[in-house]
Amino acid sequence: MGSCSGRCTLIVLCTFQLATALERQVFDFLGYQWAPILANFIHIVVIILGLFGTIQYRPRYIVVYAVWAAVWVTWNVFLICYYLEVGGLSKDSELLTFNLSRHRSWWREHGLGCLREEMPAASLGVPHSQAPVLGASCTLEHTYVEALHSSLQILLALVGFIYSCYVVSVFTEEEDSFDFIGGFDPFPLYHVNEKPSSLLSKQAYL
Repeated sequence: MGSCSGRCTLIVLCTFQLATALERQVFDFLGYQWAPILANFIHIVVIILGLFGTIQYRPRYIVVYAVWAAVWVTWNVFLICYYLEVGGLSKDSELLTFNLSRHRSWWREHGLGCLREEMPAASLGVPHSQAPVLGASCTLEHTYVEALHSSLQILLALVGFIYSCYVVSVFTEEEDSFDFIGGFDPFPLYHVNEKPSSLLSKQAYL
């Protein structure tokens, strides 16, 4: 079926997206970020669906992937606004943890170059083993790490959206051309055998 350029690029892109989504899922699990965990799970399922559709020439699956790519861009824009406190959002709120955890981000407690500073458990009203450990004097604040993660996801989703639309258009054109040359003729045997049957009737008449 035609050139492999767009299709192969989308396969490689989906594979890379899958790897980055799994990496992000691991750190969100470690940071008890339940809303991102659910979003990442859906994202991973849709990526696998898009990858399957690209390999097996299933345009409908690729369309689902393209629609989700737009939703994924919106979600990651929200995360950037959340961590950078844009539009009245606060990174210290419990939107992402569903009020089930005191943790805010794994990177907040284990950031790059951070000095570990354990918060007093008594002041939080939680057992000592569950008290968060904050990072102090970090080389890169956890808010910027999370924003960079989301920016990478936005970039991959935008490129994936463009290539998925291109691959769907190529698949559709190839299916249309296949129909045009009679690839889906519902009565191929009738047309093939029509002339021989008429010749046999003439011979029988003579």
